[in-house]
Amino acid sequence: MQNWLLPENIADVLPSEARKIEELRRLMLDNFRLYGYELVMPPLLEYLESLLTGAGEDTDLRTFKLVDQLSGRMLGLRPDMTTQVARIDAHLLNRASVTRLCYAGSVLHTRPSGLHATREPLQIGCEMYGHAGLEADAEIQELALASLALAGFTAVRLDLTHVGVLRAVLENCPAAQRDQAKIHAALRAKDVPDLQALAANYTPQVRDALLALPSLYGDVEVLARAREVLPDLPGIAKALAELAALAASALGRAQVAIDLADLRGYQYESGAMFALYVPGLPNAVARGGRYDHVGEAFGRARPATGFSLDLRELARLLPTAERKHSIRAPWGNAPELKEKIAELRKSGEVVIQSMPGHSHELDEFECDRALVLDEHGSNWILKNLG
Repeated sequence: MQNWLLPENIADVLPSEARKIEELRRLMLDNFRLYGYELVMPPLLEYLESLLTGAGEDTDLRTFKLVDQLSGRMLGLRPDMTTQVARIDAHLLNRASVTRLCYAGSVLHTRPSGLHATREPLQIGCEMYGHAGLEADAEIQELALASLALAGFTAVRLDLTHVGVLRAVLENCPAAQRDQAKIHAALRAKDVPDLQALAANYTPQVRDALLALPSLYGDVEVLARAREVLPDLPGIAKALAELAALAASALGRAQVAIDLADLRGYQYESGAMFALYVPGLPNAVARGGRYDHVGEAFGRARPATGFSLDLRELARLLPTAERKHSIRAPWGNAPELKEKIAELRKSGEVVIQSMPGHSHELDEFECDRALVLDEHGSNWILKNLG
């Protein structure tokens, strides 16, 4: 085996792709700042027990683990930054008011999350802490849609769901609560025979509600059907009302769909959840939702909601960036040449000085002008290259 080969689903990012990713990162972080989100930079690795605090079993399975050579304790390489940011809010900032935080950085997964997905996503996202109202969920959803709009996506589908529906259904049925993990798996797979077998000994109300959930997907009209077929419980009514409000806030910006059986992140989330889909990618390009209970694991319960996406995956869907117009200049130490080059760069121009004896092979730049001496050999001027 050649020693320069990389592990499966790990890849270098070459200049043209790296430029797309970096431009997206800057655009999104700058937009987050316009909403008042403050940038934080959590560490790449932490003690394992800290990293997995408040996270579900799937996070544990996705985490690379190693032994710290200094302390002998187990470390984990972060597979997700959300819980790290929750820890920062709970312990380091410790604010009483609403806190808006954003972040961008690489995470590592033991296994790829989807078909052709990288195991080293570049995660970017934002989180809001301290407000339990639907206004926070609406702002996070708006930011997620705005991020895809900044990337140039116009045909976006927004899938909405709410963990409050299932929790209200199971609330008064101890037998069903004991089977939560199995019920969750069957709902995600829309496996009705498995649900029928699980619900055989549940109360009729719980059994009928569980068997109805896999069919409750489609456009916003699903919410009206859900009100008819699901039990008249306060938790269900509240969840459906929140979904209706979030769907209404996205009209005109995305195609809205409802799927009450899509409970990905059920153990982690606590309210409304959403996923964004774009043409060319079978899996969701962004996910978000409410996770009020994560802060409890850090000793400080705070309402929380947020979203994140993978910049590398998003950039892969975009067309190749156009080569940037630039200026070719000779190498030299003449003060007049250096002064002219500095002046051009200060004005925003890309000036590439030629190394003696080398030709130009550039992926990102197209030298359409050259810095040359005028016919008198006294002033440096720009000359268009044909």
